[in-house]
Amino acid sequence: MAQSNKNTIAILIIAGLFFIFGFVTWINGALIPFMKTINELTDAQSYLVASASYISFVVMALPASYLLNKIGYKRGMSLGLIIMAMGALVFIPAAEARTYWVFLTGIFIQGIGMTLLQTASNPYITILGPIESGAKRIAIMGIANKTAGALGSLIFGAILLSGIDEVKEQLVSATLKEKEVLLDTMANSVFVPYLVMAIVLFILGILIRKAPLPHVEVDELEEVETGETAKTNVFQFPHLWFGILALFVYVGAEVIAGDTIISYGISLGFSSADAKFFTTFTLMAMVATYTLGVFLIPKYIDQRTALITSSFLGIVFSLSILFTQGFTSVLFVAALGIANALVWPAIWPLTLDGLGKFTKTGSALLVMAISGGAIVPPLYGKIVDAKKCDLINRGLQNTDAISLAATSSYWILIPCYSIVLFFAIKGYKYKSWKGIQ
Repeated sequence: MAQSNKNTIAILIIAGLFFIFGFVTWINGALIPFMKTINELTDAQSYLVASASYISFVVMALPASYLLNKIGYKRGMSLGLIIMAMGALVFIPAAEARTYWVFLTGIFIQGIGMTLLQTASNPYITILGPIESGAKRIAIMGIANKTAGALGSLIFGAILLSGIDEVKEQLVSATLKEKEVLLDTMANSVFVPYLVMAIVLFILGILIRKAPLPHVEVDELEEVETGETAKTNVFQFPHLWFGILALFVYVGAEVIAGDTIISYGISLGFSSADAKFFTTFTLMAMVATYTLGVFLIPKYIDQRTALITSSFLGIVFSLSILFTQGFTSVLFVAALGIANALVWPAIWPLTLDGLGKFTKTGSALLVMAISGGAIVPPLYGKIVDAKKCDLINRGLQNTDAISLAATSSYWILIPCYSIVLFFAIKGYKYKSWKGIQ
């Protein structure tokens, strides 16, 4: 089989993996308001759903890199899928007990599996061809990821959020015993979908072992020299660390755009039946922009130009959220999908470029930066809670305070996109610390 055909098959297989963890990741948008209701949580507490998923990247990225060196990409991907299946099964006892920390444990275990998949698949797809077209290949992965995310958000939104408005109304006047019955019944709605998810992931974990993935080793990349002396550790690459910071804040911004939009719509007075579609708006905006990126990069624009444009749009759309109201404001949150789509595909190749034998370590550090999704969204939730309390203390009605607090707290996105813009303009250029002096 020709090498190009092997690469095409490999790209399709990896795209399938991106589809899988896109589906699992982006159902968080529906899980957050669901968990908030059945466990009677604050905004900040409900966003721990995102934290439990993304904090696993900090805990497991370097161990995952070590494990992949021992067992290889294919076995690592298989193991990742099986671990994700185990995490899905934890939702069954969690629903029975209706205990938040057990749900979070299941999400964390799924995150461990996704960490293995991400640590293997992102560098693999980046180096499967020329570094100049790395953003194009990752954009194809993004289409698979976000299309799956949109489907997951719709399916789980329909399952988990169906009738949630009526339940909330009943809870207001329900006795303690009636409340327990209502919430237990609602919690049990996760049983069938997560059991099906576990079975599918387990089967795929077995099948991936047979997949025809060509062997690619990042250690075979040429070692980069600085003057006459080769670099000896990753701390000698400032552009790597600027890339890690950019990816950290970007993932936080991306998770806010996808995972808060349903709760945001509900806070503005939209019904759950309508709001369940809002995450899909964000993800479809990303899919459309990813598709555009596949055709434009690198033939018409380079990945750096795409990153500058994306981060600038992120700042503009964030400001627009703050200065608009109602459905218009929701649409600007969804429009962040346009700004976000090409950031991930561009940061990876720009950051990995020139790392030579340190590419694996750099990749693991970039995967750890995904933990931005664990830190920034709960920070947004804390800002919402604090702002809401302040507005209520000033005499504002509860519903008005909730909507105003949720809107005004999106200012947190502006410094995130500003950091990405710095990396796109300057940060990626700094291949040594001497260049910064």
